[in-house]
Formats: sequence, structure tokens, C-alpha cells
Amino acid sequence: MPAQSKPQYITDDQGNRVSVVLPVDQYQELLDDLEDLATVAERRDEETVSHNQVIKELKADGKL
Repeated sequence: MPAQSKPQYITDDQGNRVSVVLPVDQYQELLDDLEDLATVAERRDEETVSHNQVIKELKADGKL
């Protein structure tokens, strides 16, 4: 992860933070992380497969 710069905030007339300005690469990393977390949540109840079973299946399919 690249060095993160300090975020800049946009405030309203009362000084309340209403928006944040981030470098595009940092914003993209946040979106990627959010997408990964959504995938994990969607797959939470899926059955797990052992490492040995995955290797066996990959070999059977000729992918290993």
C-alpha cells in the first residue's frame, strides 16, 4: 500500500464535515476492499473444501 496522505475534508457553513477528498488510488483500494468484504459476506454459508480436495480436483481436471 502506498504512503497514505492525510485526508482533506470539505465542511459546511457550521464546520461539519460533509465530504472527504482522497487520492484516486486510495479511493480505489477502499472500493476493492469493500467488494472483497461483500464477496466474503455472500459466501459465508458456503460449504468449505479442504486443501487436499482442491489439489485432487485440480489434478483430475488437468490443471495441476
